[in-house]
Amino acid sequence: KEVWKNGTISGPREAVGDYVASAAEATQVAREFDEREKSGVFTGIWARNPASGAVIPVFVADYVSMEYGTGAIMAVPGHDDRDFEFANIYDLEVIQVVQAPDSAKTEEGGCFTGEGISINSPADGGGEFAITGLGTAQAREKITSALERAGVGRFAVRYKLRDWIFSRQRYWGEPFPLATTPDGFSVATEVPVLLPEMEDFRPQTSDDPDTPVSLPLGRAADDWRLVSMDGIQCERELNVMPQWAGSCWYFVRFIDPANTRAFCDPARERHFMPVDLYIGGAEHGVLHLLYSRFWHKVLFDLGHVSSPEPFKKLFNQGMITADAFTDARGVYVDIREVELRDGRPFHSKTGEALTRSGGKMGKRYKNGLPPEEVGEEYGVDTLRLYEMYMGPLEQSTPWSMEGIRGMQRFLQRVWRNLVSQDGTARRMAPEKDEEDVALRRKLHRTMAKVTEDIEGLRLNTAIAALIELNNDLVGNEAVSEEMARSLVLMLSPFAPHLGEEVWSIWGFGDGDLSVQDWPQPQEDLLVEDTLTLPVQVNGKVRASVEVPAGITEETARDLILKLDNVRRYLPDSAAPKRFVYVPGRIVNIVV
Repeated sequence: KEVWKNGTISGPREAVGDYVASAAEATQVAREFDEREKSGVFTGIWARNPASGAVIPVFVADYVSMEYGTGAIMAVPGHDDRDFEFANIYDLEVIQVVQAPDSAKTEEGGCFTGEGISINSPADGGGEFAITGLGTAQAREKITSALERAGVGRFAVRYKLRDWIFSRQRYWGEPFPLATTPDGFSVATEVPVLLPEMEDFRPQTSDDPDTPVSLPLGRAADDWRLVSMDGIQCERELNVMPQWAGSCWYFVRFIDPANTRAFCDPARERHFMPVDLYIGGAEHGVLHLLYSRFWHKVLFDLGHVSSPEPFKKLFNQGMITADAFTDARGVYVDIREVELRDGRPFHSKTGEALTRSGGKMGKRYKNGLPPEEVGEEYGVDTLRLYEMYMGPLEQSTPWSMEGIRGMQRFLQRVWRNLVSQDGTARRMAPEKDEEDVALRRKLHRTMAKVTEDIEGLRLNTAIAALIELNNDLVGNEAVSEEMARSLVLMLSPFAPHLGEEVWSIWGFGDGDLSVQDWPQPQEDLLVEDTLTLPVQVNGKVRASVEVPAGITEETARDLILKLDNVRRYLPDSAAPKRFVYVPGRIVNIVV
């Protein structure tokens, strides 16, 4: 910093060397994301801007990532937060080259980082690099083309793939088809390599520093660990691939899992791929989705798959959150050992008061219950239903045991509505096998809503509609086959076990639930037969009235002007000044 400010460039090689050595001690994550003052060192080198001809200094700075671009960048301090901070520290010139639109606001003394209109072009008088007045996207395209024509730059696509540590020292995982010769050379073995059957695959460790650590597969029997390659005894690679090796492409194998000649039959792959919907948390954006797309592109370039992208649509679901509890040491306490006294958390074994904090549910925080425990106590269908009913799929939602119990009560009510105490179907007598018109309308409207909500991944509102329909059945002596069949089919994606059981009890036949056609609503039963009209007098709602859906304005006028809540606001002998009827929506009376 002082070297640059003093205008001195003596010894830049030593200064840069010392700075690089110091910066190398920090991790890349720390250099990129730590909230600390930007630092750098002037190299003593100057460069010429090919667009403007201006001479600019070259710095080495630790916040510039080698994984971004080529690792050497043209800093734009007027429109990049990090470059702006760096320029202010080293008194570098800040030139505004993008004008923010009127709708965008930039803090005074800050920089605008969005897209806008180009300004201060170095070639405003004309020429290939003149971009003033162009939008950011158009300016970027024109500058790139001009640099290519000038022979000083070229357009390139850089994929943001991080270094991939493709090896694990554990038992599970795909074995590498490699072996090592006595001379230390690696050779390829037969494929596939299957993991050996092992009762104990723990790594062997020792307190003796001269005793090497044995990897899990190092304990495998010699008939697996040792392999003969061209008459030479070699030792198999004892590391295994990470789980990415399978999860990056397992969906393709699902299409044709029994194929022993290829990972997938080409005709089947063309029929099923690409996958219609990918649902994953935001953390999968790099940890799985990016690598899966990369892997699939390789398979596509090699001609093994027919689509360049593996997935048609991405949907990121929210996280399940839950309170976590720590003791005085800051150590997390298992949720099973927490008890609440007047709303305050205490350790059930020691009586120590605990500190409560909200956040992600996970093993690290000891604030989650294993699914098998919840399923054992409340049923797997209950757990499935609750997880889909917690809220909009894309939002994070807190866990609630009361919500679990609510879903269990709903399923129990479904059972009582459809199954008698003696375990037989609560079937309506054949001569009465039809609910009243209002209930049939409710059924078919529920069909339409559940169908639409499932297609839109609004699973919580689809379940809410089923709960409402089921509540309308409470108190009925029996239900029709249409009602039972449709309700079970709509419930089956959420609670398949109960669905199959009720399906069997009613004896519907035609195979399992999974092969049935989805229930389709009758259009004529979706039309409202009555509706409720709010009535305003001088702009204020004074009454509401239920009327036939197709009521005419004349009939509505006669009916509404006789209502007591309306008549009290009307002159004794005069008709209203105006009577405005918006069909199916509202009536407005002006006195």
